[in-house]
Amino acid sequence: MSEVFAGGCQCGAVRYELLERPTGAHICHCRMCQKQFGNFFAALVGVPKPKFRVTRGQMTHFRSSEDVQRGFCRDCGTPLTYEPLKRDGMGISIGSLDRHSEFKPEVQYGTEAREPWFDELHKLPAFPSGEDETGSTAFTQLLPAIKASNRQHPDYDTDIWLEEKHDWEA
Repeated sequence: MSEVFAGGCQCGAVRYELLERPTGAHICHCRMCQKQFGNFFAALVGVPKPKFRVTRGQMTHFRSSEDVQRGFCRDCGTPLTYEPLKRDGMGISIGSLDRHSEFKPEVQYGTEAREPWFDELHKLPAFPSGEDETGSTAFTQLLPAIKASNRQHPDYDTDIWLEEKHDWEA
């Protein structure tokens, strides 16, 4: 059997696996992808539909056009899939993959809707969690409580999900 790539939503209600390494890592700036992801773009990789299977829970779908449905978790809202209904392949959200860092986008699509300032984002001041440009530690003081009450599913498969409290590492 080939390598299996797993992933899922933020809360863990939906988990899936890809039965082959996904390809074609890209970002799409089209307005439909912006709306689905609630962001400036969607980051996706592709797999043949028969190589995708849900292993826990059930995705909910929104048919965004005649040819496309978009899968997401109905509990936490995490965008999971982009599925052209008349084609053999489908897109999987890179951020929902457990091993997401392995998939560097190689191309951009939908650039007619790309924000005009998108290419300047790397110039913004950047800080790790808990720090800001003012030197304030207000958020830093909140981090232990946030970590202690974290309900985000870890980046690996589990036998159970958030119905019970776990001591997962962040």
